[in-house]
Amino acid sequence: MTSEDVTIDSSRARQATTATPARRVVEASVRTATAERVLIWGLAAGLAWVPLWYGSNDLFAWGVNAILFPGLALAYEISILVRGERHPIGIRNVALPAGLFAAVLFWVWLQTVAGVPSTLSHPIWSMTAATLGKPITGSISVNRDFTAQALIELITVASVFWLALQLCRDAARAMFLLRAIAVIVAAYAAWGLAAFALHAGRLPWLESSAGVGYVSSTFINRNSFATYAGMGLVVASAFILQLYRHGGASGYGPWRLRLADFIETTGERGPVLLGCAFLILVALLLSVSRGGIIATGLGLFVLAASTFKRRRRRAAELLETIGFGTVLVAAVFLVFGDAFVGKLGERGLADTNRMAVNALSLRSIRDAPLTGYGLGTFTDIFPLYRDRSISVFGVWEQAHDSYAEIFQGLGLVFGSMLLASVLILVIRCARGMIIRQEHVIFPRVAAACACLVGVHAFVDFSLQIEAIAITFAALLGAGVAQSESSRVLVHD
Repeated sequence: MTSEDVTIDSSRARQATTATPARRVVEASVRTATAERVLIWGLAAGLAWVPLWYGSNDLFAWGVNAILFPGLALAYEISILVRGERHPIGIRNVALPAGLFAAVLFWVWLQTVAGVPSTLSHPIWSMTAATLGKPITGSISVNRDFTAQALIELITVASVFWLALQLCRDAARAMFLLRAIAVIVAAYAAWGLAAFALHAGRLPWLESSAGVGYVSSTFINRNSFATYAGMGLVVASAFILQLYRHGGASGYGPWRLRLADFIETTGERGPVLLGCAFLILVALLLSVSRGGIIATGLGLFVLAASTFKRRRRRAAELLETIGFGTVLVAAVFLVFGDAFVGKLGERGLADTNRMAVNALSLRSIRDAPLTGYGLGTFTDIFPLYRDRSISVFGVWEQAHDSYAEIFQGLGLVFGSMLLASVLILVIRCARGMIIRQEHVIFPRVAAACACLVGVHAFVDFSLQIEAIAITFAALLGAGVAQSESSRVLVHD
């Protein structure tokens, strides 16, 4: 072998050595993109599934969700370990809400433990033992099975938030998730309208709706569907505002030019968005849910107000867009809002029975302010406090006030911790929609939807429907993930 051959071989070896690290980086990035693409599609498919079976308010659906979403989160964690990478958003960046939530999970588990000291055990267990004449092991919860089920539901929702938080640190995946949610909600709204038109209630293999004559789609009642549709309307409206802000409908120049730009943008990219928003809005109005429609209005107000504040230099553009949207909403309301207006005039805003139930729930909270009765046990506790302030007919399975049920089940301390863990995340989204210059749509949508579901939770149990809680958790995860600039390091 000549010296020239040796030189060539050594040169090739050096090239292979220097190329190998770069090739490995490329291969690793491809593997990462593939894994996370599969997971984001899996999450979207799960979000499409959850409303199908009574809004996942069924034992079968609870079981599927408890396997599906924690399974996706576990698959993500395994992929992180296999690839030897860091989390896009480290746990330390959500340490406070995560710590509060972990404490709540521990307390809910403790409520299900049999054989706790008698000072913690609820008196109903000793009363039952005395009645039956045999010893019974007590617990904090009055129904350990219901509390265990509530624990699983909390873990399921938390896994959705964690998965969305990590996957949506990438703005493209976050955009995909929001678009998927808008399309999914529009599809269920379309089904609800078709069933309403055919007087078919729900899907053929589900039981008929008790409220035929209203749009409830696949949900157990029209109020829950209204909250779900409201979130979809907020997402679609955010896209519409973004479209007309960046779609060439400039706020400058003669009004004829602006009108032409507006019409061109609408014709080119507006039909799908406007069609989705129209379907959702009509279905929402035909649900005739007073609380759901009003809460959605508040959510849309938060969305529009945050958008207007951020675009002071182009106020004319936003005023035109919002004015156009207001005219469309008013027109749809005039056509489809008769039932809502009629019900509002007939019953007003308040519900006497619900107010009485809330008062009884507050009385029960005062009797166990620290320990609670076990999360998810309202059905067992309420008959002990029921009196003549409400009708003797009917069974109340929920308080129609999620906050009252949280405090009744967890006690004041841990109930406050659970609410604080969510509120801290919502505040991060609100901060993000103020300070961010790009991708502000994500924290803006999360904050607006938080207002929507938070207000409606005062008058109904929508957040106790898994389809709503899971969808909101996905939106909140995306909002928190994009509440910081991509230039800020937030990984482990």
